[in-house]
Parts: sequence; C-alpha cells; structure tokens
Amino acid sequence: QVQLVESGGGLVQPGGSLRLSCAASTRISLINAMNWYRQAPGKERELVATITSAGTTNYADSVKGRFTISRDNARNTVYLHMNNLKPEDTVAYYCHVRRNWVDYWGQGTQVTVSS
Repeated sequence: QVQLVESGGGLVQPGGSLRLSCAASTRISLINAMNWYRQAPGKERELVATITSAGTTNYADSVKGRFTISRDNARNTVYLHMNNLKPEDTVAYYCHVRRNWVDYWGQGTQVTVSS
C-alpha cells in the first residue's frame, strides 16, 4: 500500500510559477517511476511528467521547457516545478506510482492560472 499526498496547488497569474509536491508513504528509491498526471473536467488524464529511479525524465510536449520534475529520495517526495504557467494549465494535478502492478494515486491538487 502506497499513500501519496499532493500539495502546492493554488491560484497564480499567467507567466507565474508554482511547485507541486507529492509525499509518499514509502521509500521512493524503491519505485522505478513516479509520475505527474493532470485532468481537466470531462477529459482523460494526461501524463505530464515522469522521473525514473535513475533520474531519467520525460515530459508531455505541452509542458516541455516549462515544467521540471525532480525527486528527493531522502524526503520520499517528488516535485513538479512549473514555470511560465498558462491558462490552459488550469486543471487538477495528480501524483501516480505503480508498484507491484498496482496503481496508486494521490487526491489531487488544483492549479488555477488566471489574471
């Protein structure tokens, strides 16, 4: 069983920045890949960013150059640094891991980009 707790969402103006955090209840050094997804109402969840245990990262085209995913194994926390935010980034963001073929999700944190 893995519990994930996201934080850091909120209201920001276009062009602003936020940092999302995902705290895990287990040692993330044992987890191969940790992911951030986002989901707009009525749409499927979109994979935003992935980081592997080796530190390899991958991003959706829509966020490349603006978002950075990182992990702190000592704190069992994964971060999503979001810069140059746009109104279309306004959605709920979810942390996700798969461990032993089971998917675990956080409760989500809302990001709103608006002037």
